[in-house]
Amino acid sequence: MQKSSWYYLILLILAGEAVFILPFVLPRIFRPTVLDVFQLDNVQIGFCFSVYGIVALLSYLVGGPLADKFAPRKLIAVALWMTALGGLLFATYPSYKILRLLYGYWGFTTIFLFWAPMIKATRVWGGETSQGKAFGFLDGGRGLTGALFGLLGVLVFSLFLDGDVSDANLVERKEAFTYVIYIASIIISIIGVFVWFFMKSGVHEEKILLQKITVKQIGSVLKIPSVWLLMVIILCAYVGYKITDIISQYANEVMLYNEVKSAQVGTFLQFLRPTTGILVGLVVDRFRITFWLFLSLSLTAIGGVFFATGIIAPSTTALFFMSVVIIAVGVYAARALYFGVMQEGRIPLVLTGTAVGLISLVGYTPDIFAGPAYGYFLDKYPGAQGHQYVFWMLSGFSLIGTITAFVYYRLYRK
Repeated sequence: MQKSSWYYLILLILAGEAVFILPFVLPRIFRPTVLDVFQLDNVQIGFCFSVYGIVALLSYLVGGPLADKFAPRKLIAVALWMTALGGLLFATYPSYKILRLLYGYWGFTTIFLFWAPMIKATRVWGGETSQGKAFGFLDGGRGLTGALFGLLGVLVFSLFLDGDVSDANLVERKEAFTYVIYIASIIISIIGVFVWFFMKSGVHEEKILLQKITVKQIGSVLKIPSVWLLMVIILCAYVGYKITDIISQYANEVMLYNEVKSAQVGTFLQFLRPTTGILVGLVVDRFRITFWLFLSLSLTAIGGVFFATGIIAPSTTALFFMSVVIIAVGVYAARALYFGVMQEGRIPLVLTGTAVGLISLVGYTPDIFAGPAYGYFLDKYPGAQGHQYVFWMLSGFSLIGTITAFVYYRLYRK
């Protein structure tokens, strides 16, 4: 690799997580705080994610072909700036109605202009022989970026609270969280500037772009078996990823940790993501990527059963952290690999954006239904029981994903 290509990957990694900090990372790490300061229950925040998912669904379909026509760095930079702009509204603590509209706006900025260009740019960096490394490093690096944002957020939140967090009232917590939002928005904007001017690969853009997108090309993508299998695999793996949103809430409601300690659990989870992604990236190209994808989904199903059976309680701290690690490794390994198998699934590079758009149209539907589903369980069955139902949901989807990944492995192993 040329040295400049590593700059390209680093900027891609920073952008790849920064764009999701406001809509997802902060609510994941500060979930109890977000529920309080926005005066939401679990179902309401779930519906915010659903609005995001509905807009994203349309954006995947239209934005995918866009990535096959325009340079990825320009689309990514504009997406970052527009997402950061939404942070200014987020910091005013709008009403529930406006908050849903904001999440719809973020569904457009983070997907239509961003998602397919990021995947295509990563595939370009990986070339013929390093797809596992490219996507492993991308997701691992994104996880590290998210974890660092989480640490920064917890630090800023703690600094602007007078005294112990358990003694802080709602006004004080809201003021502290406002600073977290503003600082995140500024950093996202700065990353956008660097991407626009410096994220340039050694590959001529004309070689990876189409002059125009036709219906015939979309039809040709839909004839590839791996496209349909990846739709199911990503859907199942993404349900697992969405459910990691409630790990910090589990720590708060079931393990009885306070808000700072539960946020620290969420941040710990974020650090498992880069560790998993980087390790996967270093070793997976020496083996069959599809087989590792099968193993990762199997691990997610097993970890989900530990939580679902109710054997984890405040008295079983070691088992709690062990189960968190099992689920995290399974979920994050699957995320690092599922687009990395596109090369093995014989999807043409020049049509990557179109394929990603079509795959994501089905694969990321959990953005619509996962939030309300586990929000319903958590509100209908408060405490440990609701969390158990959520993790049974995780285990069921992971099992389906495991079976589909095995079919993919068998189909393309030669």
